[in-house]
Amino acid sequence: MSARWRLLGCRGCGSTIAEAVLVLAGIEYDREEINYEEAGPARDRLLALNPLGQVPTLVMPDGAVMTETAAIVLHVDELHPDAGLLPRPGDPRRRDALRWLVFFVAAIYPTFTYGDDPAKWAGAGGGEALRASTNEHREKLWMQLDAAAAPTGPYFLGEHTSALDLYICVATCWRPRRAWFLANAPRLHAIATRVEADPRLAALLSRELAVYPRD
Repeated sequence: MSARWRLLGCRGCGSTIAEAVLVLAGIEYDREEINYEEAGPARDRLLALNPLGQVPTLVMPDGAVMTETAAIVLHVDELHPDAGLLPRPGDPRRRDALRWLVFFVAAIYPTFTYGDDPAKWAGAGGGEALRASTNEHREKLWMQLDAAAAPTGPYFLGEHTSALDLYICVATCWRPRRAWFLANAPRLHAIATRVEADPRLAALLSRELAVYPRD
């Protein structure tokens, strides 16, 4: 049994968020690049751990498997509260952090689930309409989140960074991409660029997000 955590991930995917969480918490880990869309031994290893075939899939030192970025954030926050992933229990900002953390995974993420491969869900005839509708809905959700960001602080919750900023940094590289955020959700754009400049995360994010066009 390994003493290190093992992260199965894919460049530029949601696994980047989980990897950033591990970095901020100072957890030693090994990373395995997985193309979850390509059949083969690597995907077979992923499916054996996570039948949904999704990343991130995290194997902890005791062999337990964790999936879902929000669950990983909550678990690591319990183990390493000093990492600042979430405000401490009793801090009124924690309820806001939990609200918007779930908003990410319950509202924004599904627009990619259905919009990235719309023919899978709507058939060839309805795929184009589904992609267009999920793109439009996602933009409305992002603007709602932009309005909810702290008006005076450099990060989403105010003066101190949190896991929410990691989500913002990574997901704003996805559709509709950073140029749209600069024009339509400037608070989120500023947060994203500020997180990328964090010296603790700069190397990781530079590697992972290089697959996407920049402003």
